Amino acid sequence: QVQLVESGGGLVQPGGSLRLSCVTSGFTFRRSAMSWYRQAPGKERELVATISNPSGITNYANSVKGRFTISRDSAMNTVYLQMNSLKPEDTAVYYCYADPRNGHVYWGQGTQVTVSS
Repeated sequence: QVQLVESGGGLVQPGGSLRLSCVTSGFTFRRSAMSWYRQAPGKERELVATISNPSGITNYANSVKGRFTISRDSAMNTVYLQMNSLKPEDTAVYYCYADPRNGHVYWGQGTQVTVSS
């Protein structure tokens, strides 16, 4: 059974930091491209960051470049999103996404991030 379980969301003041985690199971993590998406109220879901396996190549949305960092721990089957210098416009539900390149893709249940003073 495939599982992607996000954690680490919460309420933070502008300029603050959060670290999201996504613990996975049920598929071959080391072969999978892993991504974080987000969806704000009334907006479409958007890609935030991707890390390819096994190359480790990363890509970011322009809106988060220089502030967010995606990383992975293959031994723990976990992907992270370190978010620094958070802005109110970063408020959204953040979703973990896995593409094991086997014709299937998987989503986590999401974790809420709210940036507000």
